Amino acid sequence: MSLQELWFILIAVLWAGYFLLEGFDFGVGMLLPFLPRDEAQREMMFETIGPVWDGNEVWLVVAGGATFAAFPAWYASMFSGFYLALLLLLVLLIIRVVSFEWREKSKSPRWRSVWLGANALGSFGIPLIWGIAFANLLFGTPLDSTGDFTGTFRDLFHPYTVVAGVALVVYFAFHGAVFLTLRTSGDLLARARQTARRLALPAVAAAAIFAVWTVVVAVDRNGKNVFPPVLPAALVIAAAALAVICVIGGRSGWSFMMTSLGVVLLVATISTSLYPRVMVSSPSFSNSLTIQNASSAHYTLVVLTVVALIVLPIVLLYQGWTYHVFRARVTGEETGSLAELLHTGTDQPRSPRATI
Repeated sequence: MSLQELWFILIAVLWAGYFLLEGFDFGVGMLLPFLPRDEAQREMMFETIGPVWDGNEVWLVVAGGATFAAFPAWYASMFSGFYLALLLLLVLLIIRVVSFEWREKSKSPRWRSVWLGANALGSFGIPLIWGIAFANLLFGTPLDSTGDFTGTFRDLFHPYTVVAGVALVVYFAFHGAVFLTLRTSGDLLARARQTARRLALPAVAAAAIFAVWTVVVAVDRNGKNVFPPVLPAALVIAAAALAVICVIGGRSGWSFMMTSLGVVLLVATISTSLYPRVMVSSPSFSNSLTIQNASSAHYTLVVLTVVALIVLPIVLLYQGWTYHVFRARVTGEETGSLAELLHTGTDQPRSPRATI
């Protein structure tokens, strides 16, 4: 395996980690205006993601940084072609981040409604844009021989790319609802289970359409054989279907595992459909970027590999410990201290908020 292939796989893993973790974050945000019955339940929903959402964003920073360092031509062409879309994405990310902090600045219902709406808007818009952007990598964007984008903003919108964005939104909403069945209690838990059941069939349908269409586009626009892209695509449908079965059966843990697996397999479907290209050019297919012509020098990739072997395990251990600490169900009640939070058994529900 060459270093270019290794970094293509590693970047796919980083994006899969980002979408897996931020996926349920976005899902919870999208459900904020609809799922909770009152302000207390909205507060509980915020508490489920409060301790982890900013840590989940680290995966975006690392994935973007790795893409820039390992495949600078790919990074440059993406920002050239998707400039307006990525600028809008940045605005939505900022709005969403601010909403978590500013919502707590006042108890005014109107004030809180504004920032709840801002969080929901960002949580909806971000996956929509990501879905459209990643689908365009495969569907094809007009590039010249130097890798510069020669089209317009309108060229990013096709039935396939729009369906990809909508599919990601629907699936993340389902992913978030399933996450809430793991982290909430009482009436909010019952409402989360009901919402997960309602979203189950639309989510599996959206995932199936996106996965199958991706294989078709890979064959038609990227010169790929049906295999291997069809394998992760089929597994996406299987994982989503199993998630539906588990949701109906009330098995929250297994449901979340299946929705998480579905997210990872969606990224795998896109990645296997792209390889060995990282950005398909259309209509001039010969201008497509590959892992060879878009990568950094060999020495740069060697240094990056050494750094990744040192840093990535630390990030995984830290984030794993964070999720272990905040693993209990949220009740909306305050805890006494951080020490109590760390030493209380998991058999009793408790809030992740602590007074330090």
